[in-house]
Amino acid sequence: MARRTGGADLPLHHGRVPAWLGQRMARLGAVMAEAIIHHYGRDEFLARLAHPFWFQSFGAVMGMDWHSSGITTSVIGALKRGLAPLAGEIGLHVCGGRGRHSRATPAELVAIGGRVGFDGEGLARASRLVAKVDSAAVQDGFDLYLHGFIVADDGQWVVVQQGMNGDSRLARRYHWQSAGLASFVEAPHAAIDGRNQGRIVNLTDRRAAAARGGQLDLLRDLGPDRLVREVARLEGKPEEPAAPAQATLPHLVLPGHHEVRPSDVMLRRLHGALAAAAEAGPADFPELLLVPGVGARTVRALALVAEVLHGAPCRFADPARFSLAHGGKDRHPYPVPTLVYDRTIAVLKAAVAQAKLGQDERLDAIRRLDRQARRLERTATGPSLPDFIAEEDRRSAEYGGRSVFGWEASGDRPSAADTAESEQPLRRKRESGRAIGRQREPSTS
Repeated sequence: MARRTGGADLPLHHGRVPAWLGQRMARLGAVMAEAIIHHYGRDEFLARLAHPFWFQSFGAVMGMDWHSSGITTSVIGALKRGLAPLAGEIGLHVCGGRGRHSRATPAELVAIGGRVGFDGEGLARASRLVAKVDSAAVQDGFDLYLHGFIVADDGQWVVVQQGMNGDSRLARRYHWQSAGLASFVEAPHAAIDGRNQGRIVNLTDRRAAAARGGQLDLLRDLGPDRLVREVARLEGKPEEPAAPAQATLPHLVLPGHHEVRPSDVMLRRLHGALAAAAEAGPADFPELLLVPGVGARTVRALALVAEVLHGAPCRFADPARFSLAHGGKDRHPYPVPTLVYDRTIAVLKAAVAQAKLGQDERLDAIRRLDRQARRLERTATGPSLPDFIAEEDRRSAEYGGRSVFGWEASGDRPSAADTAESEQPLRRKRESGRAIGRQREPSTS
């Protein structure tokens, strides 16, 4: 019925996604989902959501903090908002979320099942079981606080849920996908993997079948009071030898530093994307360049978006690279270039709209951009990562750069001392000079 497909250990961050970014994430996430479904089908989109490296790259290309726990919350929220109007067309529904929204998941599934015809009660039970497995049957020190359930009209589903460990200031994300295993409580995981933080309790292991049966026998024969005494009596006994390691699932472990460092990015792949955008991209899809305001900077962003749409799983080992498409809300690697972001959305929306009418040329051009980037990365050269980021910082105001600290002013990047300045004065200052929404993207040639 279900299997664990992977996990991720992420630095635990607090804070909220600002409305100006959350709205863009919902639009970009939805149109990227449409493009993937158009090319590869709904099941493929679900499979990608179940892959921890792809999921992190998906969030990074949408302008969220590239390495933090917040990507999970923001991506689930963006998809829930962005796909809701399209549910009848593409047959996907996003339920749950953080906190009280996670607790509403079973009721949402029952309601959607009543509308579209799948077994809502059965899926509600699956939702509860998946949450219980990762919070009770597998006790690894992380307390669940987020549960996202993405389900298709045919009943196929993916669960992305996340727990936190306040002592280590880490979050752990768990990915599940409906697939051919027969039990939630016996070996639903292909593996359990992560940083060693001490012994864990895994009652879903096949070798724990006797323990599961014994727990039921003890509860039936002894009753809860005597069972408590037996547990107390056993305290202090030497630990059993550690069980042999299980097979490895894809498991993403990201660092605590905010800045994007050269060690976080596969530079040859970045150079391939830059070369494809500079040399082959404009000549290969002139129709895309007819979208008003699209210039070389937008084509560079599209090259990274294209890889998220079309790349193989091995391409997502460095999620930080995808933050170079649209920056990050906290200025890492640089402020979100809102003008570029909006034009990326416009290009993708126009391409998807044409594809719905049977005219695939624009969507196919984006796929070719990804292929060109992979071909050129074998020989392409380019700037170092610090130089690339410095140039983006220098031109941030021209690109409509914005972060949680406000609009980027012309000139040098604001220092750390400036980050306490509120967003509203910065917005008034910038808008008094020129209307950002009417700017055209400068050429990078």
